[in-house]
Amino acid sequence: MMNEKIIIGVTDCSKFDIYRDWVLSYNEQVEVIQLGYKLHNFEDIKKCQGIVLTGGEDVHPRFYQMPEYYPYCYEDDIDEHRDEFEFKVLDYTEKNSIPVLGICRGIQVGNVFFGGTLIPDIPTWGRFNHAKMPNNTDRYHEIIVNPSSWLSQIVNTDKGLVNSNHHQSTDRIGKELVASALSPDGVVEAMERLHPEGKSFLCLVQWHPERLKDQQSPFSKNIHEAFIHAVKINTGKF
Repeated sequence: MMNEKIIIGVTDCSKFDIYRDWVLSYNEQVEVIQLGYKLHNFEDIKKCQGIVLTGGEDVHPRFYQMPEYYPYCYEDDIDEHRDEFEFKVLDYTEKNSIPVLGICRGIQVGNVFFGGTLIPDIPTWGRFNHAKMPNNTDRYHEIIVNPSSWLSQIVNTDKGLVNSNHHQSTDRIGKELVASALSPDGVVEAMERLHPEGKSFLCLVQWHPERLKDQQSPFSKNIHEAFIHAVKINTGKF
């Protein structure tokens, strides 16, 4: 069992290669399948033992019953077909107890899937700008981790520096989820299951662990290792 590959599904996006390379980076026993509606390959999810939801477009506000928020979205950066595909992915992972790591847009899709809502534009809602810097590099800021959270056990610290490149965020948190990290201005930076006992791994983060400057940071490496470990435990390949 030790040498068997584990197969991770990584959702299609414009920066897919960065996510794929990060998923592969710490462990030679991992294989990646690219999943996306444009690839017409939803059935390939049946081969996957873990799923990474990647970053990208704004989630269309009609999916959280607030179509009036549409003007606050980036109109050229919405893809309802992708939204529907990834809700379908989450429906499958929940029904089949598949470990999930959601990154950036991934936390937003996850929150909406569980019945939560989004802030469509963080600065308009009166918080600091969390978007990329004027020179297109990632913004960096501190986050505070709930010391009693499951995430805290993964990163082994109650605060840290993460990157930031988003203009939307979690507003009302979905059912059976709970915030596990916040930025100093109150933006939700991570979520997990409220009652994780007997449930599959679910870690949703707003930052980009796949491109943190410090890849040895617990907010990148430890999360990667915890996710791969959960997949191995789930499949008996450890």
